[in-house]
Amino acid sequence: MSKNIMIVDDSATMLMSLRSSLEMSGFKVEAANDGVQAINKLQGGYKPDLIITDINMPNMGGLELIGKARALPGMRFTPILALTTESQQAKRDEAKRNGATGWLVKPINATDLLGVIKQVLPGV
Repeated sequence: MSKNIMIVDDSATMLMSLRSSLEMSGFKVEAANDGVQAINKLQGGYKPDLIITDINMPNMGGLELIGKARALPGMRFTPILALTTESQQAKRDEAKRNGATGWLVKPINATDLLGVIKQVLPGV
């Protein structure tokens, strides 16, 4: 059974790149353009095995998304990775406080991304 991954980023190029890498590795991918769209999908019943989110997005950024996702039923233990150009320790700490599982700095190649996914997603 393939795992479901939600990718959240306001960059169409980044979404396309992530989707391509993940689907070629056998994952089912659901994309959202910002945190609002992601939360709507989660509240609508979509249950991903992993969420990968950008931090800086319009409408609702990744830090707020992480906090809101963690508050939803069934999302407490779902791994959430922040994939962002931000490298400030303060942002990392805030993401961790909000419930992020890990932090990845863009750009990241597909091999490294898949390596991290295998660490946080059991059975991959």
